[in-house]
Amino acid sequence: MTVPPASAEAPRRDLARTSQQGGGPVTGADLTTPWDRIRAHWSARAWLRTFHVVTGLPIALLAASVLLVLTALSAVFVWTVVAPLVAVPLLLRAVPMFTRLQRARFAAFLEIEIPPPPRPPADRNPLKRLVAAARARSTWRQFAYHLLAPLISGAGFAVVAGVWAGGLAAGTAAVRISEWSEGWAVAALAALAVVLLTAGPWAARVMTALDVLAAEALLAPSRSDELVQRVETLQESRAEVIDAADAERRRIERDLHDGTQQRLVSLAMKLGMARAALTDVPEPARRTIEQAHEEAKQALRELRDFVRGLHPAVLNDQGLDAALSGLAAQAPFPVRLRVDAPARTSPAVEAVAFFVVSEALTNIAKHAGASAAEVTVEGRDGLLRLAVHDDGRGGADPARGTGLRGLAQRVGSVDGKLDIDSPPGGPTTIKVELPCA
Repeated sequence: MTVPPASAEAPRRDLARTSQQGGGPVTGADLTTPWDRIRAHWSARAWLRTFHVVTGLPIALLAASVLLVLTALSAVFVWTVVAPLVAVPLLLRAVPMFTRLQRARFAAFLEIEIPPPPRPPADRNPLKRLVAAARARSTWRQFAYHLLAPLISGAGFAVVAGVWAGGLAAGTAAVRISEWSEGWAVAALAALAVVLLTAGPWAARVMTALDVLAAEALLAPSRSDELVQRVETLQESRAEVIDAADAERRRIERDLHDGTQQRLVSLAMKLGMARAALTDVPEPARRTIEQAHEEAKQALRELRDFVRGLHPAVLNDQGLDAALSGLAAQAPFPVRLRVDAPARTSPAVEAVAFFVVSEALTNIAKHAGASAAEVTVEGRDGLLRLAVHDDGRGGADPARGTGLRGLAQRVGSVDGKLDIDSPPGGPTTIKVELPCA
């Protein structure tokens, strides 16, 4: 079946009409006739650009006037007390208010969403909020835009309004003159009207593009603001991951303690009862029962050590001091422990501190050949400082073992610092700083 040419052209005309009515960008492929191109030139988008330029001038003049008056009050009466205390907070509140108004103008007329700058950290103290807003670079970038906007909007208003008004005036004059005279003057005025009215949408587009360029440069977040916001987001997500991992370790510890460990205890008890009661069984069977009993007790000891290494219950119940005391008591060498932490910190930081001391004492027992060790924990100035010192052979190198690398990874997960001083021949000192906030 052959499709008539008219039917083939209809969908393309509908597509052009749909794109124009929807306000989206119109491309040359969508415009099939000169009339479509003419309508696109004076489409709703062209008028919205014109309205954007026209409304920008009064808003820019109002914002600049208010901000300059408040700045003058803050500067002229700097030796007084009342004026700066009133003008400065009003200035720091007026800047984001006018920024929101300008962003709404861009969204309403141009459908351009300018992302808001990052907000300073929330604080209940109004003075701290005021200082944070005054120190934020985004505040002064917005301030600069509001001072620059009258120049851009004034130039745009003069160009766009001048072109449209000139075109309408030339057309009106041509009509008036044509009523009582004909000649080159009418033709010149008509040609001028056509040129100016045709140039009106182009002028609005150029001045709008200049305004958008300035707004995106000064009102939108800068590259440094985006990086700071990204870092904060990553820190929050990392903290959530750490909390989730810590909660998962606690769940595993609880399941092992309440499930597997209880079954092993029951098994060891039953094997012990069988070992004590079945004394008249053949020697091979009795030896098998004894071996099973010893292996069950060994498995129970290993499971308890494993559970204690995951997250000891005493760390949650009694804090870091009691948990480290248990580690020191179980070490195969004398350990001198001193804990001076007035207040408990977050569970994640306490878990990292416990892991550091536990891993350090394990490495000392396996590799250092030390006769004694000393563990010091101090909490002050928002930091939890750990120091593990031993008199062993030294030579500890994170590049040669996974244990020390694991320590560095654990410490780094909470933005801590790890320093290892272990010259050949000893002694070895591991220092850790963990943020308590």
